[in-house]
Amino acid sequence: MKVRQDGRIVSVAVIIAVGANTAGRREVLGMTIGASEAETFWTAFLRTLARRGLRGVKLVVSDAHEGIKAAVSKVLCATWQRCRVHFMRNVLAHAGKSGRRVVSAFIGTAFAQDTAQAASAQWRQVADQLRPRTRKLAELMDEAETDVLAYMNFPQAHRTKLHSTNPIERLNGEIKRRTDVVGIFPNEAAITRLIGAILLEQNDEWAVQRSRYMTLESVAPLGDDPLASLPPVAAV
Repeated sequence: MKVRQDGRIVSVAVIIAVGANTAGRREVLGMTIGASEAETFWTAFLRTLARRGLRGVKLVVSDAHEGIKAAVSKVLCATWQRCRVHFMRNVLAHAGKSGRRVVSAFIGTAFAQDTAQAASAQWRQVADQLRPRTRKLAELMDEAETDVLAYMNFPQAHRTKLHSTNPIERLNGEIKRRTDVVGIFPNEAAITRLIGAILLEQNDEWAVQRSRYMTLESVAPLGDDPLASLPPVAAV
């Protein structure tokens, strides 16, 4: 978004982190503003979250921004999931207008597998089938396999919520709607006040929702804290 700095109008990036806690509920973890999305920017942001107490992160889902994968590994020691939706948009650009539907269906067969091993095997088979005609596309699949299929190593009940950034698109849309009204912000503090208020509203809404984003039964085995695990159910 645009903001005034030293008499000039410049574009800045606003980064928002949202997570699911050990109770299976979503919460806003933090936000920051910067001039770019390079590795140093991501590293500084993640370190801020870590200093505030963020622990036990298992998976970070994002688009393939410059340096984020390295920052996630360095600061959080977590697995990085490349947004499946954004990857498909990128890879289909190399399929040609007439071949996009076929290529999308081919790659989709890997996503339909039940296990990580089966998904990887199918992914490689599809890449090899496409290689003779669209070598660039196959090479993109080779490079992205581990990152795009990272979510397959998590419980099946979670996978629809982990393979892309789609779960936060509604929040992003609301932020865009309300910041577009402003147009150009007078300073970065004004950005923080407006977006911070939106995030507080959303965080409160998530906290009181009756249904959990992820069930306790599926979240508990992933936690590092034994006290967070579910108590045994007495036999009836």
